[in-house]
Amino acid sequence: MTHPASEKRALYLEDLNVGDRFMSDGHELDAEQIKAFAVLFDPQPFHTDEEAAKTTFFGGLAASGWHTAAITMRLMVNSGLPLANGIIGSGGQISWPQPTRPGDVLRVESEVMEITPSRSKPDRGMVQMRCETRNQRGEVLQHFLPKLVVMRRP
Repeated sequence: MTHPASEKRALYLEDLNVGDRFMSDGHELDAEQIKAFAVLFDPQPFHTDEEAAKTTFFGGLAASGWHTAAITMRLMVNSGLPLANGIIGSGGQISWPQPTRPGDVLRVESEVMEITPSRSKPDRGMVQMRCETRNQRGEVLQHFLPKLVVMRRP
């Protein structure tokens, strides 16, 4: 089942099924946001200076991968994954196959890959997700494979 961003129903472990998909709203990124984040958290020239970035590996201004990850999290929390007790991570893998650029509109597509009820804690389970952050052209900018703690309905 695909859950659009407009669906706000809070979901518990028993509401999820392998194959469930979620789509977030979008977020448009501009050069000012990229530079502001980078100055605070990843102050490298390819994130902070448009002219200097032209001569780097990226060939132009690119968002920090951590900025892409932060936007991904916000999109998931606000519109992409309506878990009843919040999105609680317990680990995962992340990769950035190509840079996020000014003008990109990011959306997150998430899919439930595996559900494992806890044997020792009956009030919860672990959910393996696959999340792809894509731009307006459908290009994958970030792969994220989080393992989430999801609570059962009280």
